[in-house]
Amino acid sequence: MAQLNYPKQVVLGDITVRDGFQHEEKFIPTEAKLWLAEQLILAGFKRIEVTNFGNPKGMPQFKDADDLMKRLHASKKVADKVKEVELTCITIRERAVDRAIQAKREGYGPDRILFMVSTSESHHRTNSGLSLADYWKMCEAYIPKAHAAGMKVCGTVSTIWGCPIEGPTELKKAVEFSKRWLEIGADDIEHADHDGSAPPNKVYEYYSMIMDAIPDPTKHIAHFHVTRGWGLANVLAALQAGITHFESTIGGIGGQPANFIDGVPVAGTGAYYYEDPTITGLVSTEDLVVMMDEMGIDTGLNVDKVLEIGRMVERIVGRRLRSECAHSGRIPKSLTGRA
Repeated sequence: MAQLNYPKQVVLGDITVRDGFQHEEKFIPTEAKLWLAEQLILAGFKRIEVTNFGNPKGMPQFKDADDLMKRLHASKKVADKVKEVELTCITIRERAVDRAIQAKREGYGPDRILFMVSTSESHHRTNSGLSLADYWKMCEAYIPKAHAAGMKVCGTVSTIWGCPIEGPTELKKAVEFSKRWLEIGADDIEHADHDGSAPPNKVYEYYSMIMDAIPDPTKHIAHFHVTRGWGLANVLAALQAGITHFESTIGGIGGQPANFIDGVPVAGTGAYYYEDPTITGLVSTEDLVVMMDEMGIDTGLNVDKVLEIGRMVERIVGRRLRSECAHSGRIPKSLTGRA
């Protein structure tokens, strides 16, 4: 009998505190961000994305970046666990990297920083303010500085399956960008379907190309959005291609940085890609964890705690989110109770 072939153990990273909250049009209190980071660590996550060290004028959601990182490092709730967790911060431009390096010197900096390129020139300029050529030069100069400070570097490749500005893109270009990241010293690569452009067949095709070109699965992180509802289907396609590292957000929130915070227009990254900004979002952490648990894939996570966190995050943001399992729960294993 034919069966699906996929890894039996994976590494899941939750990126709600940064990527999830960046799309919210109200400021999430620092105390709530800290609570969520602590709870994710207590649930067993070994990788979480905490904040963005970029200019808070454009993204005031992260005006508390230093304070949040200091408080997380000093947290008594996770004092015995936080050193085992890889904390990532976004550092798209030079000043952000300099901030991260200074924070590291002062004892509260990230373990890993993240640079971003898009295969689409126009999308890349919108995100970074630089041409691709100039951005690669910047990364070549700053990756050694990050390593010297004791931080790993992740290089993101976006617009792999399509661009909301330019339209269709070529998969082979993203493969070449992935190789380039490793050539200039990046430690791993986040492959991002940042706007829900990836259908499952193209996901399988791309990750098969990636695993042929760079066959070490620890170098690759799959990042899917659910703008068109294909998130978990894409996770399954990536699993079958041999991918073992994934990231997601609680409740499936997140997306393009908000350009409106607490009633005030802000720069963000410009006009929203879609007329209805509520359709954006990432794969739901809760649904992903439950699905993998049912498939017999070891995530190392406390599934019930993840579901509890999901319900609490709905109260933090003040609305019903996109997770089904946060409300339907795990599949009952008996007539009297759940697993």
